[in-house]
Amino acid sequence: MNFLAHIYLSGDDEGVTIGNFIADGIKGKRYEKYPESIRKGILLHRAIDSYTDAHPTVRQSTKRLHENYGHYSGVIVDILYDHYLAKNWAVYHDQPLDEYVDDFYELLRINFEILPVRIQRMMPYMISDNWLLSYSTIEGISTILDQMNVRTKGVSKMNFAVIELEKFYTEFEAEFTSFFDELIAYSQNKLSQL
Repeated sequence: MNFLAHIYLSGDDEGVTIGNFIADGIKGKRYEKYPESIRKGILLHRAIDSYTDAHPTVRQSTKRLHENYGHYSGVIVDILYDHYLAKNWAVYHDQPLDEYVDDFYELLRINFEILPVRIQRMMPYMISDNWLLSYSTIEGISTILDQMNVRTKGVSKMNFAVIELEKFYTEFEAEFTSFFDELIAYSQNKLSQL
């Protein structure tokens, strides 16, 4: 899952939300230096990633992309699934997406000092381009995929994945919907264990 899903799956605990958001930048046991709620978020993020990568529905989505994008297929599916979450946000949350996203950006600003340097550098671009809200449109996803392709120096060709998104739009959406309900339940259970 990508940024929006990880944030959403954190629940209402701000520390868990921050931990879940920064987790990709925290390697090995470095998470142990953080306060307990942030540690929980980091461990939740890792659990979500493992569960997602092994899930047959997600594998069905990535298989559709594998011929053209190889091992980048999983990254692309993460981004596409965030699109469906943003697009169908009202199904999953009572607060409008634009307000939810603004609250999250404010949480980052307040906790700037605890964020890893990589996130501190990324944050201004994320906020100014409003990445999380942009996920709700195909144009926004296309921009994100373009940026990801630039990050891979053009090797991934992710910028072309919007073609498959449009071609298999209903298939990807059905897979996301089926999977995400299971992921919500898994995440809630995992959080209660941590």
